[in-house]
Amino acid sequence: MPDSVDFQCEPWLDPEAKPFIRIQSVTKNFGDFSAVSNVDLDIYRGELFCLLGGSGCGKSTLLRMLAGFETPSSGTIYIDGMEMSEVPPYNRPVNMMFQSYALFPHMDVENNVGYGLKCDGVDKEQIRSRVADMLAMVELSEFSKRKPHQLSGGQCQRVALARALVKRPKVLLLDEPLAALDKRLREQTQFELMNIQEKLGITFIVVTHDQEEAMTLSTRIAVMDAGKFVQIGTPTEIYEYPSSRMVANFIGTANMFEGRITENGADYVRVRSDDRDAEFFIDHRLSITEGSKVWVAVRPEKIKLSKTPPEHSSENKSGANNLKGVVQDIGYLGNISTYRIKLPSSKIIAVTVSNQARPKDGRHAVDWEDEVYLRWDATSPVVLTK
Repeated sequence: MPDSVDFQCEPWLDPEAKPFIRIQSVTKNFGDFSAVSNVDLDIYRGELFCLLGGSGCGKSTLLRMLAGFETPSSGTIYIDGMEMSEVPPYNRPVNMMFQSYALFPHMDVENNVGYGLKCDGVDKEQIRSRVADMLAMVELSEFSKRKPHQLSGGQCQRVALARALVKRPKVLLLDEPLAALDKRLREQTQFELMNIQEKLGITFIVVTHDQEEAMTLSTRIAVMDAGKFVQIGTPTEIYEYPSSRMVANFIGTANMFEGRITENGADYVRVRSDDRDAEFFIDHRLSITEGSKVWVAVRPEKIKLSKTPPEHSSENKSGANNLKGVVQDIGYLGNISTYRIKLPSSKIIAVTVSNQARPKDGRHAVDWEDEVYLRWDATSPVVLTK
């Protein structure tokens, strides 16, 4: 990544930093349906930014407006200081990599990658040199004479990426770029994509519905729902400090308890769940009155599971942050096991445990129908008001 791009300083936190892409009050209507509704977003040079959301949330429509394939119903888009409303797609400083890859089946890899340069009238020698450099970067030099049908899915994905990058755009737009790959190849390609982006320093904007993909790839994520941004932040911020129940449930898994504030101290709050299953002691203060309705989210990996009752101590704050239940189901995933625990109220919560030791005789230390005790630290829960 170029020296001028330093994400250690997090430019989005610097009021003096100038956004490379600015989306202002953009709306896109299709008849009476609003696909994108009055959104604002700043993206900085060299970011690998993800638009994340479920099907129909508006993320691909927003990407197409950046590319110029759709025109905003209202609002403005700026790229590198230039307003884009009158700029056609072929004159924008962007290129787009489609989910289908859209490779020409009758052309070999070399000609697929160089096709855009040929259309632009670039000199043949320069085309040959730039294509060779790009194929070397995506590790496909030895496949330059193969046709798309002679390649694997991962290789086709890299050809499409090379074709999109060879024209040296300022911004690369990627629409579900890894959706067609199997899990192992998708995980491998995520890191390849990050390394290529870092080498080139080009701003990447990735549309995906895959939460793990967004968390792995991005400098920041914008979570979309019903045409609007519901939270924008780094992967850590989005996961550890979700702004709403929707975000907490969409990004990973969260055990959600509905309850009320019973005590709001100088540096802590207490919450009692409505079903009386749990009492929470949370070591941060909220600007909210006692008695207010809230939701408490606890991630499965934050919960400690044991067959022995926890000792009473100052940590559990007079019985808070403790539960008892019965193991209903176990999902063994190799590196982790997921336990579904049934509470006295019949509520089911999830707990994940890292499988650091090989189970004896293939049996779990905690098994079906075992009575178990759960606890978590005061720093683990997140209180949500919406």
